Amino acid sequence: MADTLKVEMVSAERMVWAGEATMITTRTTEGKIGIMPRHEPMLAVLVPGRITIHLPDGTQQQGAVHGGFLAVTHDAVEVIAEVAELAQEIDVDRAQEALRRAEADPENPSSHAAQARAKARISAVHNQGLR
Repeated sequence: MADTLKVEMVSAERMVWAGEATMITTRTTEGKIGIMPRHEPMLAVLVPGRITIHLPDGTQQQGAVHGGFLAVTHDAVEVIAEVAELAQEIDVDRAQEALRRAEADPENPSSHAAQARAKARISAVHNQGLR
């Protein structure tokens, strides 16, 4: 039996990341989830948040996803996100400014979603140790 999962993270625009992982953690509409090799097949709806890809060498790749789906088979995970970014691609100053703008306008119907997206980006960068 394999000790790794084949992982593909794609967005509407591109393949964001592909490779082997020992575990994936992220958030779905049901809460936080961890996927390891030989996990039961499932399909879940993603919510804006951080995704952590645990690599076979013991390091982690952090990213942010903004909506989409998580499809799991026994040995593979597909993250199909509306928007997905790796931590090293995120401009944290821009994300912090977006968070400030969203928090300053709580009456705006899209404010909550904008806050969630900005917090996911900031969390990914901080957990990757980039800032």
